Order: sequence, then C-alpha cells, then structure tokens
Amino acid sequence: MPQVSLVNVGKVFPGNIQAVDRITLEIRRREFLVLVGPSGCGKTTLLRMIAGLEDVSSGQIFINNKLVNDVPAKDRDIAMVFQNYALYPHMTVFQNMAFALKLRKYPKAEIDARVNDAAALLGIQGFLKRKPKELSGGQRQRVALGRAIVRKPTVFLFDEPLSNVDAKLRVQMRTEIKKLHQRLQTTIIYVTHDQIEALTMGDRIVVLKDGQVQQVAEPDTLYHQPVNKFVASFIGSPPMNFFNGTVILLDNKLYFQNGSIRVRLSDAVVPQVRPYANREVVLGIRSEDIYDKLFASEASLDNTVRAACEVVEPMGAEAYLHLRSGSDTFIARVSGHARPGINQDLDLVFDMGKAHFFDKDTEKAIL
Repeated sequence: MPQVSLVNVGKVFPGNIQAVDRITLEIRRREFLVLVGPSGCGKTTLLRMIAGLEDVSSGQIFINNKLVNDVPAKDRDIAMVFQNYALYPHMTVFQNMAFALKLRKYPKAEIDARVNDAAALLGIQGFLKRKPKELSGGQRQRVALGRAIVRKPTVFLFDEPLSNVDAKLRVQMRTEIKKLHQRLQTTIIYVTHDQIEALTMGDRIVVLKDGQVQQVAEPDTLYHQPVNKFVASFIGSPPMNFFNGTVILLDNKLYFQNGSIRVRLSDAVVPQVRPYANREVVLGIRSEDIYDKLFASEASLDNTVRAACEVVEPMGAEAYLHLRSGSDTFIARVSGHARPGINQDLDLVFDMGKAHFFDKDTEKAIL
C-alpha cells in the first residue's frame, strides 16, 4: 500500500509558468524516494505541494489514502528538513527540538524523552544547552534532523539538506541519513540536484526535467537502462559520452559510423537497432566502458578508436582522460597509474556490449 500518492498533480505559477506537469507517482511505505533533476525542474515545488506549503493547481495528493489537497500543512503528519536548517537562533538546541512538541502541548516528560532519544540517535546529547551559533554546520544539520524526528511523523520531507555543508561532511551526512532511515523505518522523500546523492541514497529515484517525470527506477536500473538521452546524461559521473552517427550494414553486420569512428554493434542489440539501418542515431557509452587496446579482448578489437589525449584529470585511484577523435570529444575512466602524454595518440576499444543507442529525433532509448 502506498504511503503517498500523487495523481496527475500539476502546478502553474502566475504568468502561465508550468512548474509541475501532470505527475502521477506512488511512494511506498518505508521507502527512501529521491527526486532529482537540474535547477528549475520542479522537484522542490513538488515537495512543497506534498508538505502543504504550496497549493495544487490540478490533480490530487493522498497521504495514507486520505485526500489532503485542502488539509493544512500542520495537519498532514509530515516533517520537513530544509536546506538552510531554519533553526531559531535565540533558542538552545533542546528548545529548538522541543518547540513543535510544546506547540502541540505534549507533556513535559514526553518532550524530554523524545528530545533525549533523538539527540542520542544523532550523537548530539552534549550540545543540548548550546545555541545554534555555537555549532558547526554538520551539528546544525543534525539538530534540524532531530527537530523532525521528535515529531515521529508519517513522512519525512528533505529539501536539499546537504547543499550548505562541505564536501567531506556531505559524504558523512549521506551515510548518517541512510542509517537513520534504516533505524526509523519511515517514509522519506528527498530532493536533491546531486545525482551522486540520488544514486547512493535512494531506494528508487525519480528523474525530473521541465516539470515532467523522465524515469522512475532503482539506482542500478537508471544507470544501466536509461529510457532517454537526458537520463543517460544526467545520471553518472562523468556523464555518458554521446556520438552522432549512422547505422550502416557491412558484410551482414551492423556498424555505427561517423567521421572518425566505426564500431560494430553487439549481437544483443542488432534486432532493436536494425530498423535504423542507414539512419542517424546517437551512440552513448560510459567512460568506464572505454579501454586501452592492450587490455581488450581479441573479439573486441573491431571496435578500436584512435584518439588524442587532451587533458588528464588525476582522481587518485583512477584518472579521467579527455580525448578527441576527429570532431568528437569524450572521456575515458582508467586506472590512476595511466598517465599518457598530452596530445599523445591512443588506441582505445569501445565495449559495445555496454553501449546505448538513442533515436536522434525523440532522444528515446532504442530498446
């Protein structure tokens, strides 16, 4: 049974600006669902409509099978964690965490118990008497989480909660929020523009663009089976490489060809791609599926591409090679020990068993 259901939900702002366009979605009970997409795609607006902070222009929102379109935010049994923490600077950590419970006139003993339990869960017991200005960014974020936890809501809503913390702390907080979800066993809807956060945290991910859902799937499915070029480009770091070219038939075999590249299609995709013979398509391949010819199997040598290395980005255990072949540029991800010279020509092999093909006009995957 879904915890939250959206049925053809839309939002139009003044000036006929369509921020959210007829989204239908079911969020399962105890699921960690991530809404991801570029700035302006509608993910925060959608979250605010679920929270009751934004009116719905069309469609219906259900929480626990109850229609909540006209239910005020305070009565929806949800808790929201914001990007900017939204802590009261004149209150202590304890007072910040207890504030919502006091407004609801909970007994003092229960307030104390809930705040102390949440503080223990988050490791901030020693900070309960401090003011927010005396805390680090990570500690303030934990207080914001604690303020939501003490309410024991049906659904947690997170609006880019890690955007204001540094890179190292962001990695740590991702893990802590995921552990928190496992302990609390509650439903979380999490908004981010960071696809790494989405891949590492979500049970399922909703990819949004221009107010519309592009794909809803588990992280591995999104990465390996994107339904269109946008999802393929947005999910993954570095992004997928794309090449415009034509499918040609040579000696009863299908090849992808453009000005500088000719590679043979794997047998697995031939039935789907055959109707595109002599037509333009887009070839997509991820950086880790491009190998040095020295490490490629004999069977894949037909798919060798010569390219010049323009930039080497050392990343520690691996390196990103920025390459050029004719007018095409692309990135290969290789061992950190690989350090070719700038403008050095390399023979690289495309693993066509892991390649993707997209319709040039619709940008949909050729499945």
